[in-house]
Amino acid sequence: MAASPKTQKAAGSARKASSTTQKTAAGPARKASSTTQKTAAGPARKASSTKQKTTAGPARKASSTKQKTTAGPARKASSTKQKTTAGPAQKAGTASKRSTAGTKPKATGSRQKASTGSRQRATGSQPEKGIYVYGIIPADVELAEETPGVGDPPGQVRVIRSDGLAALVSEVDTSRPLGSPQDLVAHEQIVDATAAEVPVLPARFGAVMASEEEVTEDLLAANHDEFGDALEELDGRAQFVVKGRYVEQAILSEVLSENRQAGHLADKLQKVDPDASRDARIKLGEIINGAVEVKRRKDTRVLGDAMEGYCVASVVREPTHELDAVHVAFLVETDGESEMEQAIEDLARDWEGRVDVRLQGPMAAYDFVGSVLPEG
Repeated sequence: MAASPKTQKAAGSARKASSTTQKTAAGPARKASSTTQKTAAGPARKASSTKQKTTAGPARKASSTKQKTTAGPARKASSTKQKTTAGPAQKAGTASKRSTAGTKPKATGSRQKASTGSRQRATGSQPEKGIYVYGIIPADVELAEETPGVGDPPGQVRVIRSDGLAALVSEVDTSRPLGSPQDLVAHEQIVDATAAEVPVLPARFGAVMASEEEVTEDLLAANHDEFGDALEELDGRAQFVVKGRYVEQAILSEVLSENRQAGHLADKLQKVDPDASRDARIKLGEIINGAVEVKRRKDTRVLGDAMEGYCVASVVREPTHELDAVHVAFLVETDGESEMEQAIEDLARDWEGRVDVRLQGPMAAYDFVGSVLPEG
């Protein structure tokens, strides 16, 4: 099964019948939410679909004509390489890109040092400052506007560059622990907003390094080739997640009508006192759960077939609820984002009344590159 974060496209295709678009200017160039969620419970209708975009200020273009600009915090500057309209599912002019289904660029195994858990404490009366790392991006990227990061008070997000690579960072007070809901949201928004515009290797939440020198030497220089290869692999791609949940009554009726044993047992239990039929009810529940699992595997294959040609890799996630129908992360060529969205809308139409479908993205390729800063 084939399945892809980078340049966010302008919404507004004629297909999105009643999808609404929300623009946010929370922070000069910061996305309020980097994840696009679309609900396609009915034919071409988006019950709770909101595609969030950022209104960014003018980009400060660097000296290179290939310079990219981040907005919120990563926005691509006007470049001949930028795509703003949906194109064919395969990206043109990217012969150097490996687009074999199942390709998973890895950025783990880095040798850098990072503080975790309770954070580093200052040895003197004044708290030490640490460098909070959000992710790794190409060096030809600069911030369009000032964007607050994590922490209280939050430091401004900035870029540390080294030999073709850059780290997206902000300064934090290491005497104050991180982990508030606001910190988690800020981290996710910054990483995913960046991934919507340029390739990014996400760092785990809470990754702090002691100094800029440690970032350049122990993170960027020590993993230069590995990070560079992974960023090249992600260029022009973004992760999207498709999650579907069965409509309870619909799937229950489906199972009981298809499974004679379950249907017979359900009819029998309607005439029996609940207290006297506990074992039979447990047995019926096991039969139904087993049947739902079979349907989940089948529907996941159907989703994979629908995404064939629109993605370069996929990862099936474990169900988090007994009624989960599908939950798959896809690495998508952003040139084909509109076509991919249409394919999901078509599938949602086919599943109307049976499975509620959501499409989330673009976001950082968490399922395909892991974290550049492991625990410990």
